[in-house]
Amino acid sequence: MSYLPPVLQGILLLLVLTAAVYDMRFRRIPNWLVLAGLILGFAMNGFLYEWAGLKSAALGMGLAFLIYLPLYMLRGMGAGDVKLMAAVGSLAGPANWLGIFILTGILGGAVAVLMLLTKGRFGQTFWNVGYILWEIAHFRAPYSKREDLDVQSPKAVTLPHGVMIAVGVVVFLVAAGIFAPR
Repeated sequence: MSYLPPVLQGILLLLVLTAAVYDMRFRRIPNWLVLAGLILGFAMNGFLYEWAGLKSAALGMGLAFLIYLPLYMLRGMGAGDVKLMAAVGSLAGPANWLGIFILTGILGGAVAVLMLLTKGRFGQTFWNVGYILWEIAHFRAPYSKREDLDVQSPKAVTLPHGVMIAVGVVVFLVAAGIFAPR
């Protein structure tokens, strides 16, 4: 975890909290928001750290795309989630983004399990994971034969990932504030 100046923390919070509200309400994350986050990520990192800051913003954005784009291509998440995490990466840099990604995954996974248990879909989802891995191992798109595995399908059980990204960022920033060396 590397130091994230308060101005970047504030922009990051504003970005993810706004995205969470949009994702909860409309189940989408607007392009204008993620574009503003990307521009501010590069501009602020460039202003604060010059070329090293621009490199950090580019690496953070690139790492997010590298990890999230395959999930989008498998229709496991929406394009807005990919773009939001790229904007988060441009603001936070690659090391901090990795921490945010891990926290988002853990917290999102826990919420997803609770949601599936309450809907009585845990067993089916467990079977679906095996099916998805089988199809990927055979270089086939899992959603091509099973509509419920396409995040864009009304039959799919979905979780607004923008909300989980916001929760992951908030937990990361709180942890960074608590565990930061003084």
